[in-house]
Amino acid sequence: MFPLFETIKLIDGIPQNLSYHQQRFEVSYFKLYNKLTSIRLKNLINVPQEYQKGIVKLRLLYNDHDCFCQFENYIFRNIKKLQLVYNDNIEYELKWTNRKPLEKLLLQKNKADDILIVKNNRITDTSFSNIVFYDGKQWLTPRFPLLYGTARERLLNDKLIQAIDIRVDDLNDFKFYRLINAMCDFEKQPSLPIRNILMEKT
Repeated sequence: MFPLFETIKLIDGIPQNLSYHQQRFEVSYFKLYNKLTSIRLKNLINVPQEYQKGIVKLRLLYNDHDCFCQFENYIFRNIKKLQLVYNDNIEYELKWTNRKPLEKLLLQKNKADDILIVKNNRITDTSFSNIVFYDGKQWLTPRFPLLYGTARERLLNDKLIQAIDIRVDDLNDFKFYRLINAMCDFEKQPSLPIRNILMEKT
């Protein structure tokens, strides 16, 4: 059984942003197993020939003593509308393979393509990504996401985005939003209008 995983983007067989995945892997491993690990992800990734061209999604599953790599050609998810859903008890601090709490919330998406989760009146994440908002001057991301994503961390370090506390009432202060994760390049993501976030409670 593999309780945790990392999603790593491959471009022509080359892992992207591996240092950020290594960092989260080590932190997650310590939190779950209360011990350090000497495992280096770069030593585990042996890309099969059929996945050495184009954009590939690597799902690296792991437990305290073993890892397993799954490869698949990446298919872009065309998410246009988000439905706000509210849950003050949701937790997803680690990248668990068991996503049942998120899947349960997804049942509330109605006619939207995905959900945007509100916890304690704070905007957090969608079911599969972090989110950034544009206020006309800069891109901002919630200070309190459910999962501290690797793309989010890189963009913060590169000062392309800033983290602030974002509440439901703040959404109307923004013009656009983008979804970000390991597979979605921030610069290439479409900017979607805030009106595409459906705010009525389900």
